[in-house]
Amino acid sequence: MKRSSTTQEFDRSALPAVNVASVPQRSPLRYPGGKTWLIPHIRKWLGGPSTPLLMEPFAGGGIVSLTAVMEGRVARALMVDLDRDVAAFWRTALDHSEDLIARILAFSPDRDGVEQLARQAPQSVLDHGFRTLVLNRTRRGGVLAPGASLTRHGENGGGLCSRWYPDTLAKRLQDIAHHGDRLLFYEGDGVGILDTFAEYPGTKFFVDPPYTAAGGKRAGSRLYRHNTVDHARIFHALARSHADFLMTYDYSSQVVELIRQHHFHAVVVDMKNGHHARIPELVITRDSLFS
Repeated sequence: MKRSSTTQEFDRSALPAVNVASVPQRSPLRYPGGKTWLIPHIRKWLGGPSTPLLMEPFAGGGIVSLTAVMEGRVARALMVDLDRDVAAFWRTALDHSEDLIARILAFSPDRDGVEQLARQAPQSVLDHGFRTLVLNRTRRGGVLAPGASLTRHGENGGGLCSRWYPDTLAKRLQDIAHHGDRLLFYEGDGVGILDTFAEYPGTKFFVDPPYTAAGGKRAGSRLYRHNTVDHARIFHALARSHADFLMTYDYSSQVVELIRQHHFHAVVVDMKNGHHARIPELVITRDSLFS
């Protein structure tokens, strides 16, 4: 077994974390903990005949569901998220895409306008979805949780507007709308979805919960509105089912123990965080796929 000083229990994946610039950017959201780097693993996991249904109980930016549907690897995908802001965005993107695109193309963000938008109570799902997107693209790291601050320097020193690409966002939303009959969204508890649908035939699960496990980075408490998750319940729901799944987790002693307890397989992938530091992440499956 290949070992390192920090991750001795598991092999390193045969697939490296991909440079995010080398794969299609499909989500309009900049999401903390996004999984664009994982796409090669997703493609291998979903290889073979098309999967009838992919469920993503903690959808966030939805890059896995979007990629799987747009590349024809699954027939349909169900994205689930409990965060009301994220939910409003996805409902708007799927049900009101033309109106959302019109607002994006007409909007030029400045600090006063964005701060005013943040203070306003949305009057419709379109208002709410647009507000979510604006805040996501203008706050540091795309963080939507309470207390997040607006971008100051931004990408290449571009300031507040440095991540606001109206034409690009419009194109991504048009692509999502084109596949809208195969993309579903449900606002609700991801763990409850796992409990309810773990035995649903023909379903695969991509599970990427907020990282709040003991001993890990504990980033979830500042990145996500809903950051308390019963990790043992997630593992138990998947263990009692026969469903195929792929999970990603921060490396922590609690997660290592849960993997051992349920006899799952895991590999380590070194990915880079926003500060370009290499962080070990665990990719967990029922069977060995990436060693």
